[in-house]
Amino acid sequence: MAASAQTARPAPTARPARSPSAPGTGVLVGTASWTDRSLLDSGWYPDDVSTPAGRLAYYASRFPLVEVDATYYHPPSRRTVESWRDRTPAGFVFNIKAFSLLTGHPTRVASLYKDLRETLGDPGGTGNVYARDLDPEIVEEVWRRFLDTLAPLHEAGKLGAVLLQFPPWFPAGERNRRHVLECVRRCAPFRACVEFRNRTWMEEDGRERTLDFLASHDIPYVSVDMPQGHPSSIPPVLAATADLAVVRFHGHSEKWTSKKIEERFAYLYSEAELEHWAGRLRAFSREAETVHVLMNNCCRDNAQRNAARMAELLGDLAAEETGPNDRPRPAASR
Repeated sequence: MAASAQTARPAPTARPARSPSAPGTGVLVGTASWTDRSLLDSGWYPDDVSTPAGRLAYYASRFPLVEVDATYYHPPSRRTVESWRDRTPAGFVFNIKAFSLLTGHPTRVASLYKDLRETLGDPGGTGNVYARDLDPEIVEEVWRRFLDTLAPLHEAGKLGAVLLQFPPWFPAGERNRRHVLECVRRCAPFRACVEFRNRTWMEEDGRERTLDFLASHDIPYVSVDMPQGHPSSIPPVLAATADLAVVRFHGHSEKWTSKKIEERFAYLYSEAELEHWAGRLRAFSREAETVHVLMNNCCRDNAQRNAARMAELLGDLAAEETGPNDRPRPAASR
């Protein structure tokens, strides 16, 4: 079983009290993709669900939440985002992972907007680039365009949060805390949540400061379950630093450092692990108004299978607390 999660208590923040008569109604369970090639090959989608529109509609009939990771690799077009809005029911929620350039990661020039590639003198997009290498006006324009494309989801009430995942070479420190605030500010009025990949943010001697920092600015912390023992490893601490809390499950693949997505996330949580986490998530759900639970072990249909079972377990635990005459729907049902 994965390492046990810990529950951290950040500095108190003022939040509306949750109604005890509806426990768990703020827990949404989903996955970090619905279009991975290995998922399409797994047989999770019925044979007659073979179009992009059909797949998203099918996914949305089974889960209330999805995280779009493809936006990390390439900014979406506004037309694509509008199609996501139009192909999902009212109340469906999208979390959008920020484009790599915006969070300090190396970015393929080919992924930049065509006219910006031309200003770089690399119209074919043959190399990689970091934001620090570019004219600040170009970076500002990428921010503007990326966020502008998300407006249709925001206006429809379907944008949950923009995921700001910072790289392993982004350690805790005053300068980087200011940078986190700047990125969150840029995302406004959209909500942004923050995931760290440098262990200094959540080591025991710096954990309280990190969580207090996020809580003082009402920034949701992204809790993670992931392989330990790597420089990028973050301990499985559950912490609510705002009214929204996000928990991402990356699995425990032995090939965590592989550049092949199918190897890095090739992990299927066991029933024992899911039961362990469901109990902790059930208790944790009282710490935030809304909890987004996302399975990111996206290899074949592992994430979908684990997410569906997690939702069942959370629903069962909620039913035990409310009694048989007031049984809520499972977290992933529509």
